[in-house]
Amino acid sequence: MEFSGVAAGVPYVVSPPAGGARSDAPVVVGYHLLDAPRTEVAFAAALPLDGLDAWRVYLGLPMSGSRLPETDIWQLVLEDAVLNVHRHVVLGALDEFPAAFAAIRERFEIDADVPIGLLGGSMGAAAAQLVAAEGRPVARVAVLVNPVVRLRDSINAIAAAHDAKYHWTPPSNQIAARLDFLARAADLDGVALRYITGASDSYDGFIGPVEKIVAELAGRGATVDHQVVPDMAHALADEPGIEAAPQTPQAREVDRLAVEWFRREFSS
Repeated sequence: MEFSGVAAGVPYVVSPPAGGARSDAPVVVGYHLLDAPRTEVAFAAALPLDGLDAWRVYLGLPMSGSRLPETDIWQLVLEDAVLNVHRHVVLGALDEFPAAFAAIRERFEIDADVPIGLLGGSMGAAAAQLVAAEGRPVARVAVLVNPVVRLRDSINAIAAAHDAKYHWTPPSNQIAARLDFLARAADLDGVALRYITGASDSYDGFIGPVEKIVAELAGRGATVDHQVVPDMAHALADEPGIEAAPQTPQAREVDRLAVEWFRREFSS
């Protein structure tokens, strides 16, 4: 059974715990990619967290899905990807989280003190990390798939892949500093983190920072690991990635690894 709706202006998909709806079950909040799957509906189908005895809440990111701006999104990217798009997507997700989560918790009668986990892919993983670092209520576990760990590295890598160059300015440098989770590793110390990357992801600006932050967090004594999925590229679903679609073999493996981590950490 799956529910969908809008909570405090944020579109969502909610699946009850595998063991049946109950107020004291943990909650996992997921944020989709800007690549496929690029909506909460498609992300819930790609990574349903099959068999996990927890509420699974998939939130739509700002400027995505039903909230795409009327202006051509690619024109906004070309003009200034960081200030026109990524700033609003990631910082907007953080700003929306408390009210949206509270509304969903009330709608489904979920206790206020249940353990919270986060799930995110690519730019949605940047949102998940920002919520982990700054959000309330506090999350204790997260699974991050092909994540943006350092926005600067990811933007530069994407631009280079399109034979372009992003021109950094003082305002975009400020956003990049806030979304540099390698530099902010101390803010993630209390979260049990599993990073999952695809062996075929062509963006060096994603994989390199993951390896560095895993080493940094491990050195700090944090609970962290890094799993690599063979034959997986950056996206987790086939295009167009808007509606629910059959799960790819790679997404199925990511789902298994995510469930394994959440189950372990929620029971500890």
